[in-house]
Amino acid sequence: MDTDLAAAYARCRDLHREHGRTYYLATRLLPAWKRRHVHALYGFTRFADEIVDRTELQSPAARSAELTAWSAGFLAGLRGEDVDDPLLPAVLHTIAVFGLDLDDFEKFLRSMAMDLTVTSYPTYADLLDYMEGSAAVIGTMMLPILGSSDPVAAREPARQLGFAFQLTNFIRDVAEDTARGRIYLPQEHLAEFGVTPEELAAGVATPAIRALIRAEVGRARVHYAAAAPGIPLLEPASQACMRTAFQLYGGILDEIESAGYDVFARRATVPNRRRAAVAVRSLLTRPGTPVRLAA
Repeated sequence: MDTDLAAAYARCRDLHREHGRTYYLATRLLPAWKRRHVHALYGFTRFADEIVDRTELQSPAARSAELTAWSAGFLAGLRGEDVDDPLLPAVLHTIAVFGLDLDDFEKFLRSMAMDLTVTSYPTYADLLDYMEGSAAVIGTMMLPILGSSDPVAAREPARQLGFAFQLTNFIRDVAEDTARGRIYLPQEHLAEFGVTPEELAAGVATPAIRALIRAEVGRARVHYAAAAPGIPLLEPASQACMRTAFQLYGGILDEIESAGYDVFARRATVPNRRRAAVAVRSLLTRPGTPVRLAA
């Protein structure tokens, strides 16, 4: 591997380690040769997300221009042109190695662009349309790297796991997202429980907000249930990683539930002792064993 490519993979790994604590831990259970490709996909998606979020003091037009320029560099790299970027060579190499579907990357970049102009979603169908590009495609990007005995059967569970993970993030990060002027929980759900955007912005877990969050936790668990059958279909060497990710992200919902569905008092995280126990248990689980959320 040439120096620039190795440096790009290292940059992606560093982004993953810094920003994706839960998923990074799970990824360490993969064979080393797979690990760097997962880091590459994480680095790609995280950097695009950082353009949208870390530059929020800039105008939407300025952030849009930066995202467009970065996306253009990515597309140029796909055409075989030289790319002057600290991490794009890694994802371009990963795409080439696994023949990843370029439509997934286009859908992802579309959803990132939506974050610059869309601040709320009227219905759950609208949110699912956004998450199709921001989350479901991550599952289908990952599938060729993880490998599967039945890629066709594993595809929909992979998409569902993307939905489950992202909805978990949205539930956990209500306060953070609201502070950025975004409400990902659908307006129809807020209306169902009599919650206003102003009440979310106030950051107080009223009974109505707790009921809303409880319903969203239940909805996320439906996606986890739909995702579960895909994990035993993965290559045996990939199953411990995804079992761990499945349990730890699902564990965030457990922490929210334990806090009485108050997502404002503290950011829900899985305790380190449980994280370690889940990883060890996943390593010791026989490949092909069904997966389910911990009770």
